[in-house]
Amino acid sequence: MSISSDFRSLGAIGFADKLRNIARTFLLVWSACKGWTLLWVVLLIGQGLLPVATVQLTRLLVDHLASVMGSGSSSAAFRPVLFLAVLLAGVLLLTEFLKLLSEWIRTTQSELIQDYIARLVHRKSISLDMGFYEMSDFYDHLHRARSDAANRPLALLESSGSALQNSVTLIAMAAVLIPYGVWLPPALLVSTLPAFYVVIRASRQYHTWWNDSTVTRRRIQYLDMVLTEPFFAGELRLFGLGKHFQSAYETVRTRFRKERLDLLKAQYRSRLGAELVALTVSGGTMLWMFYQAVLGRVTLGDLALFYQAFQRGQSLVQVLLGNLGQIYTNSLYVSNLFEFLGLESRIVDRPDAIAAPSQVQSGISFRNVTFRYPGRSSCSLQNFSVFIPAGRIVALVGENGAGKTTALKLVARFYDPEAGSVEIDGIDVRRISLASLRQNMTFMFQTPVNYHLSARENIALANLDLAPEDTGVESAARSAGAHEIIRRLPNGYESLLGRWFPGGTELSGGEWQRLALARAFMRQSPIMLLDEPTSSMDSWAEADWFQRLKSLAEGRTVILVTHRLSIARRADLILVMRSGQVVESGNHDELVALGGLYSQSWRSQVQSTDSVSEMQVTA
Repeated sequence: MSISSDFRSLGAIGFADKLRNIARTFLLVWSACKGWTLLWVVLLIGQGLLPVATVQLTRLLVDHLASVMGSGSSSAAFRPVLFLAVLLAGVLLLTEFLKLLSEWIRTTQSELIQDYIARLVHRKSISLDMGFYEMSDFYDHLHRARSDAANRPLALLESSGSALQNSVTLIAMAAVLIPYGVWLPPALLVSTLPAFYVVIRASRQYHTWWNDSTVTRRRIQYLDMVLTEPFFAGELRLFGLGKHFQSAYETVRTRFRKERLDLLKAQYRSRLGAELVALTVSGGTMLWMFYQAVLGRVTLGDLALFYQAFQRGQSLVQVLLGNLGQIYTNSLYVSNLFEFLGLESRIVDRPDAIAAPSQVQSGISFRNVTFRYPGRSSCSLQNFSVFIPAGRIVALVGENGAGKTTALKLVARFYDPEAGSVEIDGIDVRRISLASLRQNMTFMFQTPVNYHLSARENIALANLDLAPEDTGVESAARSAGAHEIIRRLPNGYESLLGRWFPGGTELSGGEWQRLALARAFMRQSPIMLLDEPTSSMDSWAEADWFQRLKSLAEGRTVILVTHRLSIARRADLILVMRSGQVVESGNHDELVALGGLYSQSWRSQVQSTDSVSEMQVTA
């Protein structure tokens, strides 16, 4: 099964899945904060019972006031009224105290849950295969998981807690109303059923629209990034693209806003109809109770209790059904989180995985390798076979899309081939544990990563086991030609790099590349994979850098991808690639004499260099 089929199997969830997601959310919350959750449940039950105590005390207080008003104003007669008033005030004060305590507990829970879920999302994200990043569906799932992970599980917890609290209160309120008429609790329920139906239907409609609009929301986010991030700032000004992208942003945002408001408009019309039903039932029951009071069948205290109990009961049923609707809604959204967490990597260790060779003895072999990136129909490599001898610097050259970078990624096992094998000393890399394989190689990517940390940390990231004061950092910087760059910084190796944080110093593209090279050299691994390591360097720096590399690479196997033949010519072996195949191989002199693709490219670059030199002399 391919990665793309994983996404096709996601999305449609049934009722059983929703219940399972709700249960998984409660388990997740329990794992994040056991003690706080237990205390929160106890508080909910207490808060659920206090409103009933308030209603009962109000009835007793009204009845005692009525009796006092009819029998004079003696202190003995007024004492029970005072006691009930103080007790009622105490209950109200306790209600407010528990409310504040509950809010504080929920805030604590929120922080703990968000940290726990972020840890799960980050752990899953860094463990997934590189192939997932080739699929647009993955970005949809990641976007939904990140946007929903922050609040949906907690919202589901809160709506469930509110449902528990309101259920306790409602049961107690129903017990209070039954003496006035067995039909009253069912009337409460009937009056709110239309609202419940509206909530459920609206939740499903909104969730469907929200998922369908994921690409639109990501496009809005992307256009906003184009308009605000410094990476795009130069071209926006040079080509006058600001208004173009601003117009594109506003067009997409306007369409998104209209869809959302139209959906909400339809929902509000339905809610208005449901409220009319609830108001009709409520008015009818109150008229019936007033009639009972006129007939003298109930006291003023009974009337006050009934009014509070019925009104609060109706509100409670509405809120409870709303809680159930919110539970349903949040279960839909929380499924996005669990779908993401359920993604499975295919690049994993075998049960019998072995350690990587500590030193490459013979070399690295590609045996009839066929590979295509997920979601693509064309192959990047087809029946690709080549041998990289140990202890040599081997350059891969060729046009864009020839498969050079792909070959490096297969050695590092970021992907597995569809057919064939990649072997180190005759051992298929799929038999080697991932940790051991990657600890024995260093990889400098085509676009170096700029870490907004100190210069020392930027280099030391390649080997986190070293102590901060380890001299290996400076040695790696010298090998990469980065030492003088770092020495000129305000605080040397402790200087903060980049402009994201206060006090940071920005580097040029070539300087960042030097730092990335130092990080690559820091690993001191037997295999070095370098993808366009000098693309941002000038020609003067190139030759010096290659001499440093040659010294550092002594006894190591280096595969170097480059478009610069001035670098490739210094390699021990040059492999010329075209359309996923090696079409020429040899050293520089042999390939020039061959008169093939390499020779043509070399002569073209030499002629271009000569023309530039003549222009400089003429000037």
